[in-house]
Amino acid sequence: MKIFEELLLKYNVPVPRYTSYPPANHFKDSYSENDFIRVLRGSNERKPENIALYFHIPFCEKICFYCGCNACSIGNGNMVKPYVAALKKEIELVSQYINKDRPVSQIHYGGGTPNSIDISFIRSLNDYLFSEFSLIENPEIAIECNPAYLDLKYIDDLLLAGFNRFSLGIQDFNTEILSKVNRQPSAIPPGELFNYIKSAGAGTGVNFDFIYGLPGQSVSSFTETMQMAAEIKPDRLVTFSYAHVPWIKKHQLILEKRGLPSAGEKTKMFLSAYDLLKESGYEPIGLDHFVLPSDDLYNALKEGNLHRNFQGYCTRRTTGQVYAFGVTAISQMDEGYFQNRKEIKDYISDINLGKLPVERGYILSDEQILARAVITELMCNNRVSFSKVASNHKVSVDMIKMSINFDEIKMHDMERDGLISYTPDNIEVTETGSFFIRNIAASLDKAYREKVQTYSKPV
Repeated sequence: MKIFEELLLKYNVPVPRYTSYPPANHFKDSYSENDFIRVLRGSNERKPENIALYFHIPFCEKICFYCGCNACSIGNGNMVKPYVAALKKEIELVSQYINKDRPVSQIHYGGGTPNSIDISFIRSLNDYLFSEFSLIENPEIAIECNPAYLDLKYIDDLLLAGFNRFSLGIQDFNTEILSKVNRQPSAIPPGELFNYIKSAGAGTGVNFDFIYGLPGQSVSSFTETMQMAAEIKPDRLVTFSYAHVPWIKKHQLILEKRGLPSAGEKTKMFLSAYDLLKESGYEPIGLDHFVLPSDDLYNALKEGNLHRNFQGYCTRRTTGQVYAFGVTAISQMDEGYFQNRKEIKDYISDINLGKLPVERGYILSDEQILARAVITELMCNNRVSFSKVASNHKVSVDMIKMSINFDEIKMHDMERDGLISYTPDNIEVTETGSFFIRNIAASLDKAYREKVQTYSKPV
C-alpha cells in the first residue's frame, strides 16, 4: 500500500483513537457514586445484553519508557494482596445492581502486567467470577502477559484457571531496541512459547503485540521483526503506533533523548509491515490488527459485526456492556462511562468503606448515542450505512446526520483524496483510508477539536 506524502501532510494531525465515544478526555469529575448506581441499574435494560468484565492489574516489575498505560512498580509486592481483596469487594458492590440472568461473554485482564502477580491471586478471582456469574458457551477469557516474566508452569496454571486467549507483549524481537525502552525480551523464545500454548490449550488464541516508532527502530529492523512474527503464525498480530504523550506520561521524555523516528519513518514501518503481513496470509482489521482468515474477527468483519471496546476488537457474540474493576478501570455501558480512582490507596480505601470508587465519568445524550453508533461502525467495520443505523435506533436518517458533524463537502473532499467512497447513505473506507480512519471518524465528530496536548497523531 502506498501513502502519498501530501496525504500524510494533510491528515497527520492529532485525533482521538475512538476507543470510546466521546473519547475519555471528555470525561468529567462531576459524576457521583449515585450517578454510577443509576446507570448500572439502567444497563440491565439496555443493549448489548451480555456482560463483559475487565480487571486492571496495574503492577509491573519495571516501567517501560514507552508506556502510556496506568501502571506502577510492584516494588516489594505488599500491595498485591490488599488490592486483589479490594477487587473482590468491588465485584460484590457492583454486582448487586446487575441482573445475574445476563450471561458473561468476555473476561479480560489488562494492566500493567497481570502476570507480574502470583497466579494464586488470578485463579482466586476467576474462581469467584465463575461462582457468581453464568457464562455463555465458549466465552473469551483473555489475559495480557509480558513474556519476559512468563514460564511454562505459569502458562499451565493460566490454562487451568480458564484462560483461552493470551496477548503477549513482544513489542520487538530486537534486544537492543528493547534495552533502549527499558524492556526485557521474552524469557522463552517466542516461537517456543507460542507452540507450547497452542499445544497445551486446545483452541486457545494467541496474539503477538508489537510497537513501531520506538528509538532505534528502522524500516528494515521492524520489517525483520514482523517477518519473524509471520513465520511463527500467531492467530493475531497487533502493530501499535507508539503514542508519544510526554505531557501525560513524563517518563516518555527519556525516549526523546534517545531519538524517535520521524513521522515519515513510522509510516514506512507500518506500510512495510502491512504489505508483508498481507503477503504472509494475514488480513488487516481496524486500526492495527492483522488476523488469519480463520480468526473470528475476520469473519465478524466480513459480516459487518465487528465491535470494539477499551480492551480491543471483539465479535458481536462476545460483546457486552463492560463492567470494569480496579484502579483507573473504565466501565463502558450503553448510557455512559465511569472511571475508577487513579491512586491505589484511594481506591482500596473507598472499597473498604463500601463506596464505589468513582473518579470521573460521562453520561451520553441521545444525540451522542447516535453519533457513537456511526463512529463505532466506521471504526470497526470500515463502513457505515446511515439508514441501517437509523433503523437500529428507530429514528430517521436526517436525525442521524443531525447528530454528527455531517458535511457533504468534506465527504467529497475525502473521496477525492481516495480515503472513502461515498453515497448519501453510505461511507465506505478504502484501503488507503484505513490508514487515516481516525481522521475520517473525527470529521464526523461534533465535539472534535484539534488539540496537540490532548490527542496523539495517527503516525
